[in-house]
Amino acid sequence: MNLWKKRKAQEEGCPAGREKKSDGRELTFSLEENLAALRSVFESDDMIRFRMLENKSQRAIQGCVIYAEGMIDHQILDEYVIEQVISSDVPRYTRSDYLEELQKKALIASNLCLAQELEKITDAVLVGNAVLLLDGSPKAIIIYCKNLKSRAVEEASSEQAVRGPRDGFTEQLLVNLSLIRRRVTSADLKFQYRYIGRVTKTKVCICYLKNIASDQIVKELEHRLNELDIDGIVDSGYIQEMIKDSPFSPFDTIGYSERPDSIVGKLLEGRVALVVDGSPFVLTVPFVFPELFQTPEDYYNNFIFASFNRLLRIFGAVLALFVPAIYVSLTNFHQELLPTPLLLSIAAGRYDVPFPTVIEAFLMLIVFEILREAGARMPTAIGQTVSIVGALVLGEAAVDAKFIAPSMIIIVALTGISALMNAKVQGAILVLRFVFLILAAFMGIYGVIFGALCLVTHLMSIRSFGVPYMLTEGSIRYEDIKDTLIRAPWWYMRLRPQLIASKNRTRMGRHAKKGT
Repeated sequence: MNLWKKRKAQEEGCPAGREKKSDGRELTFSLEENLAALRSVFESDDMIRFRMLENKSQRAIQGCVIYAEGMIDHQILDEYVIEQVISSDVPRYTRSDYLEELQKKALIASNLCLAQELEKITDAVLVGNAVLLLDGSPKAIIIYCKNLKSRAVEEASSEQAVRGPRDGFTEQLLVNLSLIRRRVTSADLKFQYRYIGRVTKTKVCICYLKNIASDQIVKELEHRLNELDIDGIVDSGYIQEMIKDSPFSPFDTIGYSERPDSIVGKLLEGRVALVVDGSPFVLTVPFVFPELFQTPEDYYNNFIFASFNRLLRIFGAVLALFVPAIYVSLTNFHQELLPTPLLLSIAAGRYDVPFPTVIEAFLMLIVFEILREAGARMPTAIGQTVSIVGALVLGEAAVDAKFIAPSMIIIVALTGISALMNAKVQGAILVLRFVFLILAAFMGIYGVIFGALCLVTHLMSIRSFGVPYMLTEGSIRYEDIKDTLIRAPWWYMRLRPQLIASKNRTRMGRHAKKGT
């Protein structure tokens, strides 16, 4: 996948690694020269503060602390760094070796490291760390003392469930990683950091279970991330769109979730997660078609009830996709397939309606999408009112004015409600619904059948990081379909899907069985 120019070098940063080519500029022994260089970098930036220091027992030891206002913990900086530099007794040390002695014996902060490159020091300040420079030393101490304000851990608003954990991811990378780590206390859980974006330098983390995840999938994800060459990453959606397979397909080939329990479940199946700093949505690869209709709650309820709900979601997606097209094809081309009383009822409702059936369908579907988008973008209390009242008022007024037939209101309402059952596939259904509607307008039911065959062919041709999107490679494997259309009981899912977790397929002991 050669969509972007590959990065030419990788360089280790502090406190975490960073993929970037250094400009080669380093600190000197002169504090004045070092400060002049840093002041030129942060010129016209009032958020960056320079705090000059001088040791009380040896005035020759002078230094400066540099930090970004509002991004650090002042208590750590004041009590455990500045106070130690000013008040420590250093009659034995010279200026050249005082910095390292200070790091080993005086500074109490837990996370420290030395750096000499000007670029590393600049980046450390910009991400919320503090930097200590001393006169006579060509190195600086980077103190990890971030204190970035963030949203508390709350329930995931986009994936609410009646049963299951209530915590959801936030915009803080380390908080999200801790939510994953607390659920998987295994040394095989690996976290690999990297930075993406020439301007934003967004920190991302690849998460996977080394003893389960396929090495080929991990390497492929690393390869695609290394190829990214973009100014900035604001949300995980940027990366999702740029590294996905079949970029012009309306279907997602990279999954995402706001729930830690859902991500952990996918890690245990052999998938690889990508956590992006600043985004509460964590990406997972590979992503296959059955996942569009799965929810975390399926695995917490009885398997019979969960399977029924999953089949209901699949049926809802079929209704949302085909109902308008089938209605248009039957009323325009294949009236003989309808019962006579129903056909007469539809004809009576369409009396004096000036528009053809296909135009009715297009207009009403577009109006429904307008109401849906307005309800989603407006404040919650107002948005729900606008959606409900708008649909009732406009629908009744359109029927009374003979603009729309009553049967079309039923078709559009059924289509819209069915589409809302599957949020992950809603975008694809929205696009394909109009495609099928156009085919039905020209070729009737034969156009719908032709479109369905093209859709199935397209789905069978898609792959997600080397895994077939429909989980088939010429034959259906028993272990790969136990968690697709229905959710089999846990005691039957002893092995992981072969196409995803080929390295370690055993999920459950051989003698595990249902209770008596």
